[in-house]
Amino acid sequence: MNAQSINAFGDTAAACRTLAQKEPILAHALDAIGAPHIRRRPGGFEALFRIIVEQQVSVPSAQAIWKRCLVGVDPLTPARAVAVGEDGLRACGLSGPKIRHVLSLAETMRRGAFDPSGLSALADEDASAALQTLKGIGPWTAAIYLLFCEGRMDVWPAGDVALLAAWRDARAGAGKARGPQPGMAGLDARAARWAPYRGLAAHILWTYYAHIRGRKPI
Repeated sequence: MNAQSINAFGDTAAACRTLAQKEPILAHALDAIGAPHIRRRPGGFEALFRIIVEQQVSVPSAQAIWKRCLVGVDPLTPARAVAVGEDGLRACGLSGPKIRHVLSLAETMRRGAFDPSGLSALADEDASAALQTLKGIGPWTAAIYLLFCEGRMDVWPAGDVALLAAWRDARAGAGKARGPQPGMAGLDARAARWAPYRGLAAHILWTYYAHIRGRKPI
């Protein structure tokens, strides 16, 4: 089995077993959660808009802002976002930079200059690069889109602070917490060992993050 033949929206049991054999800390996380919760969202403008909203804010803040966007930008289409404009997006709670990014995305897609449906035909690196041609879409945002909207199995969202927190807690739970706490760069480097299932490893750690905090995965 390889990552090209399956995706995270299908049966991931065998891939989880492979990861558990490679990495005792992921094995501990899987023992705790049973199976990863796979976040799944429809692709397109709405998904990219939402991920921009979620950049560099807490989950509760992102959820609150997104609820206002669902009301303030209805329907959630590029044309409607352009019509709502800066004032409407500001009323939803978006910051100045995020307003500019959303409007740039909306105008680009309204003109037909970018079509996310074509990403599925591209390899991971090429799909990420295509997304990053858009204003406000960096490596993390591109990775989140490819994970949540396309079920990519080997995309790692470098720099994700929730993954680092989950990793540190899982190390402690697995009895591997000797020495200094790992940093973000260390976790991102270690994730290379988990290919071709780095994206699935991210879902495992996100699920574990919710588990240890007594939350329902979202």
